[in-house]
Amino acid sequence: MNFSKKQWIKFGIATLLYLAFVAWMGNYWILVGELLIIDIYLTKFIPYGFWRKSKNVAFKKVMEWVDAIVFALVAVYFINTFFFQNYQIPSSSLEKSLLVGDYLFVSKLSYGPRVPNTPLSFPLAQHTLPVFNCKSYIEFPHLDYKRLLGTGSIKRNDIVVFNFPAGDTVAVKYEMSADYYTLSAVYGRNVVNSNKEDFGDIIYRPVDRRENYVKRCVGLPNETLQIKDNIIYINGEKQKTPKNAQFCYYIQTNGKHFSKEDFRSMSISKEDQKMISNSPKPIYRIPLTQKALETLKRLDYVSVVSLEPATSADRYKTLVSDFSVPEQEAAQLASTFDFTYPIGVQTGWSRDNYGPIWIPSKGASIQLTAENLPIYERIIRVYEENQLKVKEGRIFINGKEASSYTFKMDYYWMMGDNRHNSADSRYWGFVPEDHIVGKPIMVWLSLDKDRGWFDGKIRFSRLFDWVDNLAAAD
Repeated sequence: MNFSKKQWIKFGIATLLYLAFVAWMGNYWILVGELLIIDIYLTKFIPYGFWRKSKNVAFKKVMEWVDAIVFALVAVYFINTFFFQNYQIPSSSLEKSLLVGDYLFVSKLSYGPRVPNTPLSFPLAQHTLPVFNCKSYIEFPHLDYKRLLGTGSIKRNDIVVFNFPAGDTVAVKYEMSADYYTLSAVYGRNVVNSNKEDFGDIIYRPVDRRENYVKRCVGLPNETLQIKDNIIYINGEKQKTPKNAQFCYYIQTNGKHFSKEDFRSMSISKEDQKMISNSPKPIYRIPLTQKALETLKRLDYVSVVSLEPATSADRYKTLVSDFSVPEQEAAQLASTFDFTYPIGVQTGWSRDNYGPIWIPSKGASIQLTAENLPIYERIIRVYEENQLKVKEGRIFINGKEASSYTFKMDYYWMMGDNRHNSADSRYWGFVPEDHIVGKPIMVWLSLDKDRGWFDGKIRFSRLFDWVDNLAAAD
C-alpha cells in the first residue's frame, strides 16, 4: 500500500498523542488501541465513513447527526473523566466562601485524575439518568483504584470535591437529607431496610458513583485534629478560622421583625431566614459571618444575640435562661440528634468540641484497642476491604488476630465553612484518597436563587473569579 505524506503526518501525530496517554495511564495493555489508529489513518480496512457514499439523502443526514453525537459523547466522557468537570454548589455548607448557585470548573489534574472504577457510564450523569430514572453506569467491568500523575497534592484549606464516603449505601428517599448510617442509628437498621414506603430502596454505589461533595480540607494525613469551642487545632497548634466562616446564632428582637433589606445587608438567604419562635418576641436562628454579626449588632431593635450551643441540652438551657422561652417550647426547639462520628459511641464530642482524632496516612500503623477501634473500623472494613471481627475482646482481621493495623491509603478531614449547617467529617468521618475527585478552580457562573433575573440573579462580581480568591482562609 502507498500512503500519502498527509496520511503519515496525521498518523504520526495521533500515535504520539496516544503513546503519551498510554504512558500516563501506565497500562500498556491498551497499546492494542494503536491497531485502531493504524486502520483509521492508514490501512482503512474498516469503512467507518461508509454512510458518506450513500445516495440516500435522509440516511446521510441521520448518520451525520449520529456521527456528531457519538463524537461529542466520547469527547465529553474523556474530558470529564481525565481533565475537567462541571460542578454546581447544591447546598450551603461552604457559605459564604462558595455560594449555592455557584457553577465551578473542577480540575481533575490538580490532584491527578482517577481511572474510573466503572468505566462504562453515560457522560455527565453521576449515578442516575434523568427522565429514565435508572443507573447511568454498568458495574462490570469494575476497575481497582488507580490515580494518574497530577500537578500537585491536597494542601490544608484547599477546597476539594470528593465522593461522599458514607454514600456507599443509600436510602433513596433520604439521599439528599441524611445518610443511611445516621438513619440506621436513629430509626434502627431493620426499620430502614424493611420500610420501603418511608425510606425507599436501599442501594449500593461504587466509589466513583457516589454523590459529589465539596468541602474545605482542614486536616491532612498523619495529623491530629481537635476542635475546641469552634476553633480547629492541628497537632496542638491553633488554626485560623476562614474569614467567611459562619456560625449559627439565636437572635431576639424587641418585637420588630427583620426586613428584607436587613437580611440582604447581612447576605442571609431566604432558606436561612428562620424564625423559630414568635411569642412574645421574635427569636431567629441565623448563620452569620463575623462581618454579618457586626452588622446585626448595630441594629437597634436586636436585644439578645447568643451563639447556638452544640448539644440539645445546652440549647434548651440557653433558650430558657437567655431568651425566656417556656420549658416545653424550648424542649421542642432544642430537640435534635446529637450524633457525631463514630456514630453510636459515647465520646462526649460535639460539633463544636471534637477530638482529638488522628488522621491515618498510607503506611502508618496504629495499635488497635477497644477505645480506638470504632474510629478506624470503617476504614479497615469498608474503605480498605478487610474482614474484621471482635470476639471476646480480641480483634481479628482477615481471620488472624491483630493488635495493630497498617493503613493502605491516605485520609483527609473535610469541613464546611458554614460550621453549624454542614454535614462533614465531624458526622461521617474520614475521606479516603480514592474518593478525591478534584479541585475547583473557577466560578464560571453564579445564580442567586432568591432573586429574579432583573433583580441581581446573576452575581456578576463572582463570574470567572478564582475559587482560591473567593474561599481564601484569611
